[in-house]
Amino acid sequence: MDYLLLFVGLGLLLLAANYLVDSSVAIAQRAKISNFIIGLTIVGIGTSAPELFVSVSSALKNSGDIAMGNVIGSNIANILLILGVTAMIFPFPIERLQRRRDIPFLILATLFVTIIANDTILPGISKNSLIRLDGIVLLVLFVAYMGWVVVQKGKDPKKALEEADDEAKSSLTGKAPWLLWAIAIVSLVALIFGGNLFLDSAKNLARAWGMSEAVIAITIVAVGTSLPELVTAIIAATKKNPQLALGNVIGSNLFNLLFILGAASTVKSLHFVDINIWDYAVMFVATIMLYLVIFTFKKDKMDRIEGVIFFAAYVGYVIYLLMR
Repeated sequence: MDYLLLFVGLGLLLLAANYLVDSSVAIAQRAKISNFIIGLTIVGIGTSAPELFVSVSSALKNSGDIAMGNVIGSNIANILLILGVTAMIFPFPIERLQRRRDIPFLILATLFVTIIANDTILPGISKNSLIRLDGIVLLVLFVAYMGWVVVQKGKDPKKALEEADDEAKSSLTGKAPWLLWAIAIVSLVALIFGGNLFLDSAKNLARAWGMSEAVIAITIVAVGTSLPELVTAIIAATKKNPQLALGNVIGSNLFNLLFILGAASTVKSLHFVDINIWDYAVMFVATIMLYLVIFTFKKDKMDRIEGVIFFAAYVGYVIYLLMR
């Protein structure tokens, strides 16, 4: 039964997140909010809604390992699995701003979270945690990064508008306002219910398999909540637009580290038992690997052989987790 509930919960998460984004975009467009702001906020947060609701629900239920494991596992899967598969299908270039701004900032954010989440490296501290102050700092960094992006985009308004138009599209545009609000509310309720169902069934499976909540979160929960990014990446690659996958992964990983962990630990302090330093290390190394792609083989491009390496690294990490 838990297997069925896991998939039902995941299905509700993904479906509700999609409709919540669509209805929110349509409502914002009716309110004459610019497409750029819609793309930067509603769409960005909406595509990370599964991770957000699983992590916040975990915080409220004192399951810090699932909250952090979800973020670590999603970030690792996004880089090694999703970009690996994408590059194997269709190699893609890495743009100038991604090389100089986004990837370096992602490396710093990953390192920062690793440091503040591992309190036991300090003498006299026996438990790793993210307290409310840590969460507030992460949210401030998230807002600062978003402000930086807005300033950078503002230097080229025409390009910013074109990119925002690509991001801020809704299948519900033109629908009656009452219907849009009804869809948004129902989607939000379904998102919360689906998140709780997914989380509870994952915890039950962890106990049944004799595995820690951390391992379940890094594997099943993380890959499940990363399905939107995986589907987007594969579709983008088959349509010969794989560059979209890289932007989506970088944005998603930054959302996970700064916004999702920030929100979850602000709601309630997160305490970690089975998340160890090697999990953070793999996440950090995966991010460094993404940066090194700029210099290896064809410069400023992720090739098929690098895609194979990334995919193989992900498979190796999952095998290590299952044996742990």
